[in-house]
Amino acid sequence: MAEMLTEENASKPATPSFRRGPNMIAVASGKGGVGKTWFSITLSHALAREGKKVLLFDGDLGLANIDVQLGLMPKRDLNDVIRGRLGLDKVIQEYEDGGFDIVAGRSGQASLSALPSQRLALLRDQLIEVAKNYDAVIIDLGAGVERNVRMLAASAAQTLLVVTDEPTSLTDAYAFIKLGSAAGQSKNVGVVVNQATSAVEGEKTYKTLLKACQNFLRLTPPLAGMVRLDPRVKETIRHQTPLLTRSPNTEAAEDVEKIARRVIKSIAETSKKAAQA
Repeated sequence: MAEMLTEENASKPATPSFRRGPNMIAVASGKGGVGKTWFSITLSHALAREGKKVLLFDGDLGLANIDVQLGLMPKRDLNDVIRGRLGLDKVIQEYEDGGFDIVAGRSGQASLSALPSQRLALLRDQLIEVAKNYDAVIIDLGAGVERNVRMLAASAAQTLLVVTDEPTSLTDAYAFIKLGSAAGQSKNVGVVVNQATSAVEGEKTYKTLLKACQNFLRLTPPLAGMVRLDPRVKETIRHQTPLLTRSPNTEAAEDVEKIARRVIKSIAETSKKAAQA
């Protein structure tokens, strides 16, 4: 049974910050409004459609909205875990329409976003244990570069950093990579260009970020994929329905499915290396 976040064990020393789940993928963004949560949901759905057992974890502590985008009203959420009322395994709920499981967050709970490091480490450890029951775990991180975002990102084998062509998105994405590099996590970040008006424009957006990383950080984060701009994405969000349910034959759906197949390959390679270590 998962260890609960009680006052007693919250005082235990935090486990090493680089403990990782080989099948855990974090989805991050330097700023809000770039489609990070939508991408996390659609990626989870795409992985499930590939026959994988998937858990989508709402790690946007304090501003959670996966349940809102899917039109769900969860009876149990992450707050029950943080308060020590339930173990993480007890707040997992099945999202039948998408064929994957969800751990819902608690929106508007400021205390969650300011969790002490020890409690955050315990939450991370529970998530790594729960992840053993899945083929893939997608962590929808909060936007920005706060401590809790970076710590949850460090628990994943790979981070997909979602960007758009907005200057603020690129600047904040660069800051995320820079801080990750300082913490020794630079090799685990891949870039996803969202809302690309064309392949050429998407490539241009990626190269703008790449040039800054190469010039100032001596890093070359790979392009994990591009998702083309599609008006039907907004429609699905308004209707609180996944894109792959409402409009599965769109270009954006095709792009995320392509990224999902790359993620499956990446998880297989990471798990193989972990087994050999």
